Amino acid sequence: MKHLYDVPAPAKLNLFLHVTGRRNDGYHLLQTVFVFIDLADRLQFELRHDGVIHRQTELPGVAHDSDLIVRAARALQQATGTRLGATIHVQKNIPAGGGLGGGSSDAASTLLALNRLWNTGLTRAALQQIALPLGADVPVFVFGQNTFAEGIGEQFSACRVPEQAYLVFQPKVSVPTPAIFTDPSLCRNTPTVTVEQVQHALCSPPGSAVIQPVFFGHNDLEVVARRQYPQLQRLVAWLEAHGVKARMTGSGGCFFAPYYSYDEAVKVQQELCLDLPAFNKASGHVLGQMIVAKGLASHPLLHWVKD
Repeated sequence: MKHLYDVPAPAKLNLFLHVTGRRNDGYHLLQTVFVFIDLADRLQFELRHDGVIHRQTELPGVAHDSDLIVRAARALQQATGTRLGATIHVQKNIPAGGGLGGGSSDAASTLLALNRLWNTGLTRAALQQIALPLGADVPVFVFGQNTFAEGIGEQFSACRVPEQAYLVFQPKVSVPTPAIFTDPSLCRNTPTVTVEQVQHALCSPPGSAVIQPVFFGHNDLEVVARRQYPQLQRLVAWLEAHGVKARMTGSGGCFFAPYYSYDEAVKVQQELCLDLPAFNKASGHVLGQMIVAKGLASHPLLHWVKD
C-alpha cells in the first residue's frame, strides 16, 4: 500500500444558478451547472496507524477541528470503522469565501484520497452520502463530472461542457450566503430547464470572430449581491466598459468570464491589468486578483473510486 498521497482539490464555477422555488422547510430549489477548473488546492495525506487525524498546516481563521478536511476524514473513519489515521498538509490556492467551492472541494478530495489510502473500498454513492452532511456542494466534487444539479443541490446529471478557459475575478468583498438567500427581493420562481436544453446552448458552435461564449441563463443570486454590495456593481461596470461580460459564481463574490481560447483569456487579463491600478484607486480597491484557469473535462480524482 502506498503510504502518502499528494492530490489536487479543484475549484468550481456555477455557469448559471437559477432559484426555481422554495420548500416549506425553507430550503431553496435550485438548478445550476458546476464546472471544474484547474485552479486547485493541494492536499497531502500521510498514513498513520494510531487513528489520529492531524492537519499539520496552520490555516488562518480555520480551527483544526472545524475544518472540513478534518471533519471529512473523521466522517469516513466513523462510517467505515477503520483504525487508521492521517497527517494532512494543505496548500491553499483557491480564494476563500468567493463561491469557488474551495472548502467543499478539499473535503471531497479528502474522502476520495483517504478511501484509497485506508483501503476502505467505499463506492462513489457511499462517499456521496458521507459528503452530504458536510455541505451541499461536497457531493458534487465526489460525483466528479461537470454537473447539472437541481433540487436542493442533491440531484445530479453529468453535463457536457465545451472546452473553455475562464478569467476569474476575486473582489475584496465577503458575501455571506445567508444574507443573499434571505433577501426578500431574491427571485424564487425562475422557470425550470432540462439538462438537454443546457447542453444544446452551451455546446452550440460559436459565430465567427467570437471570443466569449454566450452565457446560458443567469445567476439569480447575483442581482441581490450587486445591490447589497455596490463594490460588485462597480466591478461589473468596469468590466463591461472593457467589453468583458462576467457573471458571479455561487453566492459570490467571485466573478468569471468564459473564453473559447486560453490565450485570449490571458490577453484580456493583460489588457485589464493596465487599467487596474486606476480602477482600484477610483473604486476603493475593489478587485484583488485576476486568475486565468482552464476548464476540466472531469475531476482529477474521478477514477479513484468505483461507481
